[in-house]
Amino acid sequence: MKSYYSLGLMSGTSADGVDASIIQSDGDTEYKVMLERYFKYDQNIYNNIHDIKEQINNSKDLTNLSKKIGPLQKEITIFHANVVNEISKEFNKNIDFVGFHGQTIFHNAKEKISKQLGDGKLLSQLTKKTIIYDFRQNDIKNGGHGAPLTPIFHKLLKKKFKIREATFVNIGGITNVTTLWNVDEMSGTDIGPGMCLIDRLVRNNINKNYDEKGLIAKSGKINKIVLKKMITNFYQKENSLDTETIQSFDTKYFDFSFVKDLLFKDAIATLTEFTAQIIISALKKKEFNRKKIILCGGGRKNNFLVNRLKKVNKNIKLIDEYGIDGDFIESQAFAYIAIRSYIKMPISFPMTTGCLKPCTGGKIIKN
Repeated sequence: MKSYYSLGLMSGTSADGVDASIIQSDGDTEYKVMLERYFKYDQNIYNNIHDIKEQINNSKDLTNLSKKIGPLQKEITIFHANVVNEISKEFNKNIDFVGFHGQTIFHNAKEKISKQLGDGKLLSQLTKKTIIYDFRQNDIKNGGHGAPLTPIFHKLLKKKFKIREATFVNIGGITNVTTLWNVDEMSGTDIGPGMCLIDRLVRNNINKNYDEKGLIAKSGKINKIVLKKMITNFYQKENSLDTETIQSFDTKYFDFSFVKDLLFKDAIATLTEFTAQIIISALKKKEFNRKKIILCGGGRKNNFLVNRLKKVNKNIKLIDEYGIDGDFIESQAFAYIAIRSYIKMPISFPMTTGCLKPCTGGKIIKN
C-alpha cells in the first residue's frame, strides 16, 4: 500500500492548545512518527472556547450564538493555519494532507450533531494543503455516537507494542477506553469524567487552567462523606448516562454544589478521588480488565490520580513506558484517521461507536 505523510491536529476538551503530529503511514499497518509539536492557545481563545461551551445546551443555542461562534471559528482556523505553516516549514518535506479535528464545542448524537469549530475550506486556502476534517458526522448519520474514534489507532499501537491483549484508558477531559483482544477484535466507549471536573474548578477559583501534577489535590484532604454522596449520585444515574451526556459532563451534568462548602484544595482532592473511583470501577468490569492497561491523555500527568489508580490495579502502565510520547496520541490518531479517510477505509465500528456498520468519515478539501 502507498505510504503518506499526514499531519494530525488535535485540540481536546481542555482546549488549551493544538497538538500537531506528522506521521508516515499507509493507513493500515505501517506507522512512523516524523515530527511533533505543541502550540498553546493564547488566553483569549482559551477563555472564549470555554465561555461558548458553557452556553450551549442544544442545537438552538448553536443557532442563537452564531454571531459569537463564527468569529471564534475563524480565529481558531487561522491559529491552526499558523500551526500547519510553521510545522510544515520545519519538516521541509511535502505533507500529503492535514487531519483537522477542530475544537469540539457541542456533541449530541441524539440530535445528530457534533460541532467542531474549524473551517476546512479556509484552512486549505491559508495553507495550500489538502484538508480532511469533520470526521464524526458520517458515524452519527449511521446510528453511531460519533465517539470515540481513536480505537482503530489504539489497535495499530497494540501491534506496534506487540501486546496480545490490552485496554487503553484515555484520560482527557472525558475518560474513554478501548479494549483490544488477541483475536483482533476491539471495543470502545466513554466511561465518565476525566480531568474536566478538576480543570473547571481550578479555572473558576485560581489563575490556572489545571492542577499541575496533582499538587493541589495532594495538598488537600479527601472528604469521604462528600465523596460517597457523589459516587452514589453517579451510579444512581449511570444507566441514563449516554455518550452525549458524558461528553458534556463538566458543564451540563455534574452538580458542583457537592463540593461548594469545602476548602478549595479539599474540593480538588475529593473531585480527583471521585474521578479515580469512576475509572477504577470501570476497570473492574470483565470486558476492560486486561493484563495490560495503558494510560493515555493529559490525565496521566496528574500524579495524585495515577497513584490512586496504580494502588488498586497493578497492571497499569503509562503509554510513555512503551516509547511513545503520550502527549501526542490523539494528534497521531487523527493523522492516521485522515489517511484512512482519504483511502476510504473505515474509521468507526459498531463495537466502538455503536454505528450500524463500519463507517468511513472525513470531508476532503483538495488544494
